[in-house]
Amino acid sequence: MIRRLVLAFALFSLWLGVQAQQGGITPEVLSQIRSMQPNDAASKALRNAISNNDINKLSVNRDVAGKRDVYFSNRVKTKGITDQKSSGRCWMFTSMNVFRPVVIEKLNLSSFEFSNNFTFFYDQLEKANLFFEGVLETAKKPMDDKKVEWLFKNPIGDGGQWTGFVNITTKYGLVPKDVMPETNSSDNTSRMNSILSEVIRQGGLKLREMVANGKKSVELATEKNKLLATVYKILVLNLGEPPQSFSWRYQDVNGKTFDFKTYTPLQFYNEMVGINLQDYVMLMNDPSREYNKVYEVDYDRHTWDGQNWRYLNLPIEQIKALAIASIKDSTAMYFSCDVGKQLSSTDGTLDLRNYDYQSLFGIQQTMTKKERIQSFASASSHAMMLTAVDLDKEGRPLKWMVENSWGSSYGYNGFLILTDMWFSEYMFRLVVNKRYLSAEQSKLLEQKPIVLPPWDPMFAPEE
Repeated sequence: MIRRLVLAFALFSLWLGVQAQQGGITPEVLSQIRSMQPNDAASKALRNAISNNDINKLSVNRDVAGKRDVYFSNRVKTKGITDQKSSGRCWMFTSMNVFRPVVIEKLNLSSFEFSNNFTFFYDQLEKANLFFEGVLETAKKPMDDKKVEWLFKNPIGDGGQWTGFVNITTKYGLVPKDVMPETNSSDNTSRMNSILSEVIRQGGLKLREMVANGKKSVELATEKNKLLATVYKILVLNLGEPPQSFSWRYQDVNGKTFDFKTYTPLQFYNEMVGINLQDYVMLMNDPSREYNKVYEVDYDRHTWDGQNWRYLNLPIEQIKALAIASIKDSTAMYFSCDVGKQLSSTDGTLDLRNYDYQSLFGIQQTMTKKERIQSFASASSHAMMLTAVDLDKEGRPLKWMVENSWGSSYGYNGFLILTDMWFSEYMFRLVVNKRYLSAEQSKLLEQKPIVLPPWDPMFAPEE
């Protein structure tokens, strides 16, 4: 009897071993893989070259290298290049850069910048409050609940998108850069964000504990305000305290100096910019989802009492037509894309032909834009200001230009030049004034939005 049991156990163990090997890389499979590898002199030379050099340098396509065309048929006038330094505030710089030309033209200035540090301060404070309110709203759910997990994974950060700029600006206004200049922590945000994240997560756990212990809403609100006071203190120590009012004067291009005038940040925005941000709409080109539908991303806002990120998904050709109309009307736009794909850092071009990885590695890259989105191979990563388009004789776009926020030494004097084919494949979001929409497109905005979860990978903050 014992022998039979031992034999049965041995056979069962053997069966388990065979099952475990199915689908695994066995010695036989590994031998087969190795036999498929080329071993000629050319392959050895290629292996030596790739293993000892930068891939991009080896794959530069000489058919297009050095052939950058910097002339455009239609271009919005801008002055000066901004620099977000080592921070993820591209969305903020881009949003403000869209309205910089308005102030420059209105006051006849040689240059002007808004204070990103001022807006960043309130962005961080509001994101902390958004997190705490989210924690209270979900406090009775378990820690492994999807939304609770997402909240604690993303307590705060310096990334964002257009709707966040609208939320913050309509609530707090704007100030000139010299009223609240950048600091080391605003230029280099990672250390402060790390500290804030830990403080905020710790506070979130305390609020959950208080809810579990049956604390009343008044006690919870008092504790939340104490936590926000700590966040405020950390922000002041790192960024300085934002002014509630300030005196400011300027000198125009003719050398005339104007008298000091006192403003609140909201007064400054209303007087100097005076544009209703609700007149703008975000467009998306996402072929993985149905076109001509309005989508809303839950919890993707920067203030608890603000608006969720909402956009109209349109075919790429319609978005291009709206972009051309805006540029012809001398109106720059918020634009975001997957900037890391085929970006030449030497000349600032974004061209599908910049790097020939297929020839270098002997592979085929055949995924469509829809497939790249669905397989997490591509998504929007960076925001810039769309300023120019080059049209052929039939009015078709050949290339585009964006004003970046990586300083004037990067790319083409601070700009990047995109081929139209690259635009089609890697452009994702564009914010335009509603006046450029057709009657049919405007009607689409009236539909009830399809709500998407905040953890959808397509909607990570732009940096």
